Amino acid sequence: MPDLDLPLLPLPTRADAADATAPRLLIIYTGGTVGMALNRKGGLVPMQFGRLDRKMPELTRLPFRLELLSLPEPIDSSNVTPADWLYLAQLIGRHYADFDGFVVLHGTDTMAYSAAALSYILEHLGKPVVFTGAQVPVGANRSDAQRNLITALEIAAARHARAGTVRVPEVCVFFNDILIRGTRAKKVESQQFAAFKSENYPPLARAGIGLEFDDKSIRLLPGAHLKVHTHFETAVAVLPLFPGITEAVVSAVLGVPGLRGCVLETYGSGNAPTAEWFLNCLAEARRRGVWLLNVSQCEEGRVVQGKYETSARFAEMGIVGGEDITTEAAVTKLMFVLGLGLGEARTRELLATDLRGEITL
Repeated sequence: MPDLDLPLLPLPTRADAADATAPRLLIIYTGGTVGMALNRKGGLVPMQFGRLDRKMPELTRLPFRLELLSLPEPIDSSNVTPADWLYLAQLIGRHYADFDGFVVLHGTDTMAYSAAALSYILEHLGKPVVFTGAQVPVGANRSDAQRNLITALEIAAARHARAGTVRVPEVCVFFNDILIRGTRAKKVESQQFAAFKSENYPPLARAGIGLEFDDKSIRLLPGAHLKVHTHFETAVAVLPLFPGITEAVVSAVLGVPGLRGCVLETYGSGNAPTAEWFLNCLAEARRRGVWLLNVSQCEEGRVVQGKYETSARFAEMGIVGGEDITTEAAVTKLMFVLGLGLGEARTRELLATDLRGEITL
């Protein structure tokens, strides 16, 4: 694993470094558009994050103690891997006791996968871990970077007024004007500022003139200490169904040597072809011990295996219904649960269980 002892850079703000009452927040820069800036010729170049306060003078007015940690090599989010998720989780674990909240600056393309993955890895999380980024880089006209970062910091610092307890003890995604649970986020837009949605679960908060939290939708503070998991099973695949899909395609995906799990993106409420060759491919994969998780292609709604004849045989084969989980949360859940190395019964139980608010039972 890369070095975890990366330097922390204090950022100047309204809060004095010695003010123990001011929330202490850690910004972790991993890469992405939010870390780019326009040069004199109008081209995008990596920004020197040590000068973040100069690019975003609004930060100096915040009543928080801010520190910045930048990865040695910024990652384009299209290149993010499970190893990066584990490393990021270890970084948060290393600094967990010293900070009140964390804001992760990340590219938007795979942010939903990373937020879901960190949700599983950081078990019993009791502090905010807020992912955010930008559609338009800092320094460009009409950039959304400043608003997203400042609001994410305000969310990470938020406490209940009377009790003083953490307001959002979850991994989540803040973008544009909504806060989404990490296991519910999906990128739906590449040209507009409203890049993320949560179709099957309400936003945890909305940002208007002020922050409006939906406390009944936010998970409660855990009663145990943080546990950072250290292994993901990467031998998983996604098989989206479409009319005309062939036996050769299905066999090729499910027959990948060493495959441990596959997310089946089915139609509607979990339906699929009833052709014998298709069902035989699924049955053969299950006989080899490949776990199959049935997820709907619809952004809204849920899988109900057996509602129609086209999915009635899935349960008999041992295919697990994914309820209303997103593909992003399903892929990372498979990686996480299979990485635990548990037996058949316990693995099935966890795949069908709501672990981090990813499904509505």
